[in-house]
Amino acid sequence: MAGTPGLLAAAGVQGASLRPKGPPTLLVVGDSLSAEYGIPRGSGWVALLEARLARERVAATVVNASISGDTTSGGRARLPALLTRHKPQVVIIELGGNDALRGLPLASTEANLRAMTRAAKAAGARVLIAGMAVPPNYGRQYGEDFIALFATVAKAERAALVPFLLAGVADVPNADDLFQPDRIHPKAEAHPQMLANVWPVLLPLLK
Repeated sequence: MAGTPGLLAAAGVQGASLRPKGPPTLLVVGDSLSAEYGIPRGSGWVALLEARLARERVAATVVNASISGDTTSGGRARLPALLTRHKPQVVIIELGGNDALRGLPLASTEANLRAMTRAAKAAGARVLIAGMAVPPNYGRQYGEDFIALFATVAKAERAALVPFLLAGVADVPNADDLFQPDRIHPKAEAHPQMLANVWPVLLPLLK
C-alpha cells in the first residue's frame, strides 16, 4: 500500500502527542503462554510482572491482551485496535509458537512480527519481542531457523529481545516437571522463571 509507512508514522506522532499523562501503559500481545492457560488466574508471568512493578514502585499500567491459540497473523490483525485503544508506551510481542505448531511458513511468521513491531513503533511505543523455540522433533534446521527469526526481526527493527521466553524452563534436566501434561504449557511454578527472563530486558524500556 503506497504511503502506508508515512501515514503510520504521522498517526504515531499524533498518538504520542495526544497520549494522556500518567503511568506508562505496557501492552502484552501474546498467546497461551501469556494468557494463563491451564493455571490459576493471577499466577502467570504477566500477573507476576504487574505485582513486581507495584512492589518495586515502578509506575506502569499492564494490559494483557493475550489470547490462547493466537498466531502472529492474529496478533497482527488485532494490534492496530489495541494500539488505538490503549496508547501503550511499551508493547511486548509474545507470539510465534502456534505458527510453528501449525506448520506455518517461517517467512510469514517473520513478516508478521516485523509488521507488528513497525506498527507499535509508529504509534510511539517501544517494543520487546519474546523469542520462542520448538521441540527437537521438528528437525534441527527448522528449529534453528525458527528461533533465529526472532533475533533477526529484533535486530532489523531495533526492538528489545528476550531470546527464549522459556529459558530455564524447557531447557533444564527437570523440564517435564515444569510442564502441564500436554508438555507445551508451563505449570504455574515455571512462570516466575519466565518473568525473570523478561524483567531485565523490559525494565530499561519503562524508564
